[in-house]
Amino acid sequence: MNRSDVETWYRRFQAAVVGGIESVDETAMFVSDVWERDGGGGGDTRVLSEGRHIEKAAVNFSAVFGDTPEGSSERMAAVGKRFYATGVSIIVHPRNPHTPTFHANLRYFESESGPSWFGGGADLTPCYLYDEDAQHFHRTQRTVCDRHEVADYEAWKRACDEYFYLPHRREARGIGGLFFDHLTERLDEVWSFQRDLGEHLLPAYGSILRRRIATPYGDAERHWQEIRRGRYVEFNLVWDRGTKFGLDTGGRTESILGSLPPRARWEYGHTPKLGSPEARLLSLLQAEPRRWA
Repeated sequence: MNRSDVETWYRRFQAAVVGGIESVDETAMFVSDVWERDGGGGGDTRVLSEGRHIEKAAVNFSAVFGDTPEGSSERMAAVGKRFYATGVSIIVHPRNPHTPTFHANLRYFESESGPSWFGGGADLTPCYLYDEDAQHFHRTQRTVCDRHEVADYEAWKRACDEYFYLPHRREARGIGGLFFDHLTERLDEVWSFQRDLGEHLLPAYGSILRRRIATPYGDAERHWQEIRRGRYVEFNLVWDRGTKFGLDTGGRTESILGSLPPRARWEYGHTPKLGSPEARLLSLLQAEPRRWA
């Protein structure tokens, strides 16, 4: 395994995900925006907007290198004056509020005088809770983990619950998934696991997407969806380390912020009606994380 192999597979993975999402939406196509980074490297930002079933999706590839930004070494484990980072990030914001938002990220990092490492994960952010969707998503990830000695579903599920959390709200962003970072040992085996995970992410989410896209909804459900999207924005702009690293390293702002939803809402002191589906979701997000698999 070397950086060229990783970068090539990430590019192919991006293309496969783009094709899969387009087949579900049936009408809209991704637009490709190839860019170069001042200081070294670049990427390919692909965005789908205002589709039949997908309101917005972004599938971004990047491979960047250059001087390590001052102050970022401890936060991003960037040891040394020079770094190289490549990865693919996926975000899908469906139109139907009953269909959950999906996020995934696979990445590889090298530094001039420190260890190389892999990171990544995937999580689900529903506006309306369907237990069978959450169970299917987590079981798929657990099955992949169980095939690889270097993978630890239980630990990475906890890490996901801890990471995708809004301390200022005291609530989770969603129902979690996997989150792993700075894996420096047995890299060839980790790379095998990461590819296996990547190949099963879209099928796992796609089956949920197809199951929910025709569920009837109205203005009230869209209103709640926009409030929940506001929480998504808060996490990405306040807490997400990847967003901070991208901005610190002079990354392309449009690509970094491509994960944000097209519409979001903030209402002062909004509280869902007691006993409603909206209240059920909020209660779950404010409780201890549930075991789904």
